[in-house]
Amino acid sequence: MATVTLGGDTVHTSGTLPQEGSKAPDFKLTTTDLASKSLNDYKGHNVILNVFPSVDTGTCAQSVRSFNEKASKLDNTKVLCISRDLPFALARFCAAEGLDNVESLSDFRDGNFGKSYGLEFTDGAFESLLSRCVLVLNSEGKIIYTQQVPEIADEPDYKAALDALK
Repeated sequence: MATVTLGGDTVHTSGTLPQEGSKAPDFKLTTTDLASKSLNDYKGHNVILNVFPSVDTGTCAQSVRSFNEKASKLDNTKVLCISRDLPFALARFCAAEGLDNVESLSDFRDGNFGKSYGLEFTDGAFESLLSRCVLVLNSEGKIIYTQQVPEIADEPDYKAALDALK
């Protein structure tokens, strides 16, 4: 279990992030058009997993915008923005913002992504949502960088995540 804060209050996650150097756990997430995607769909690409509680909060929305801007400059890299939001909310947000360099995926069906990656909140106001994290995977699916943001209201370290791909 990991401990982070939400507005200064301590909250816990269901586990700990997978370790750098390990193979990323597979997942089954839902696209904005209700199709399913797994990690295998990104085989051969570097992958940035931008995980957050809800696109309808300021910091989460900013992380999607920031990664969208930075993704346009990355070679052979897919940026996946993952939350428990309904796919319709993710589609609405990306359409309204004109975001087309990131892919939005939802863990709303069964929450298995949050559980297998150890980042589902188990208590607090955001219970059952996902902790703000960034994981970077190389083209072989190996985890080369992780960050679990210690205070949910803070943005992730974009530079460190992108530097992991160099």
